Amino acid sequence: MTNFTKPFTQQEPIPESGIERAVEVMRSGRLHRYNTLAGELSETELLEKEYAEYQGVPYCLACASGGYALHVALKAAGLKQGEPVLTNAFTLAPVPGAINNAGGTVVLVEIDENYCVDLAHLEQMIEQSGSRFFMMSHMRGHLADMDAVVEICEKHGVTLIEDCAHTMGASWNGKKSGNFGRVACFSTQTYKHINSGEGGFLTTDDEELMARAVMHSGSYMLFERHGAAPSADVFADIRLDTPNYSGRMDNLRAAILRAQLPLLSENVDRWNARYRSLESGLSEIDGVVLSQRHDKEYFVGSSIQFRVPQLSGDEIPQFIGDCAAKGVELKWFGNADPQGFTSRYDSWRYLGDAPKLPQTLKILDTTFDMRVPLTFDLEDTAVIVQVIKEVLLSDGEKS
Repeated sequence: MTNFTKPFTQQEPIPESGIERAVEVMRSGRLHRYNTLAGELSETELLEKEYAEYQGVPYCLACASGGYALHVALKAAGLKQGEPVLTNAFTLAPVPGAINNAGGTVVLVEIDENYCVDLAHLEQMIEQSGSRFFMMSHMRGHLADMDAVVEICEKHGVTLIEDCAHTMGASWNGKKSGNFGRVACFSTQTYKHINSGEGGFLTTDDEELMARAVMHSGSYMLFERHGAAPSADVFADIRLDTPNYSGRMDNLRAAILRAQLPLLSENVDRWNARYRSLESGLSEIDGVVLSQRHDKEYFVGSSIQFRVPQLSGDEIPQFIGDCAAKGVELKWFGNADPQGFTSRYDSWRYLGDAPKLPQTLKILDTTFDMRVPLTFDLEDTAVIVQVIKEVLLSDGEKS
């Protein structure tokens, strides 16, 4: 029987240039983004400029976390207390948490069998809720038909906010993920595509929204120390009526990230090679169902999801446990009891009574999720596939 021995939580080390620059920042004592000498640009300001250039937008704000960026995006976009905000039912807890934190009321939308928002249900819920906002989570890197999403939002006057925590580096029909809505948010948490432990970005081409986001982030009256932000005159009418929510990124994390950004495109190719190897192997196992990727979608395969529809009841934890015993770590999004980072939408009790979303529940009931760290090689992916195959065969013989 096959066993796998590498940890699923091991990331690649920070590039040496990033470590060296981080040490320089620590030795300087100037960790705060606004603690600079006259004429000096902080690491955070430089990072904002570089990420804006990478993303192809004029404005970028470095934040304390991706979840904080989502909160600020909603506030800067004009969300009012108690207003409904649409979001996918398949997402991670920081997304509804950000909506709640910003004063919104979460309205959940069904997903389809490819883990993307169900477009028909989206339009139905826009009409039913009267929401002005759709916080679209590109959950686990799955891009919906962005042409159709934009068309629906424009038709109904809905502001699209993209949660790109899992799609930094991805694109739809050649257009970068994050450039379809009014504002986008990215994460640099350890398991994302560049790693500072915690952190995030907010990007937009809307100068007023950006000015409000900068003020919300805690710029005080130092907003001119943002190189990827609007000119000072844009702040004139809003600087005194925009609350400070204090969620800045510091220079230490910025230094770590700046060294990783030039490697992102190459790393996307490396992730996708591993993903395609896993996808190819899993597709040959009887009973395993994989999502279908659209021809227009250029994704980042930093995780993979698959379903085993024939499993039910106690067979599911048995399958997960048997894989774990052989070194393969799977997460189950159908679990009614939250585990680790994984939680199902009906476990977020602070939202009130969970809506009936039978399509989403049916899909998540047998959906398994697996990280694909770059510390794995292609040989490792073959071993992982073999473990899953052997466990399914063995469990099938027992039942």
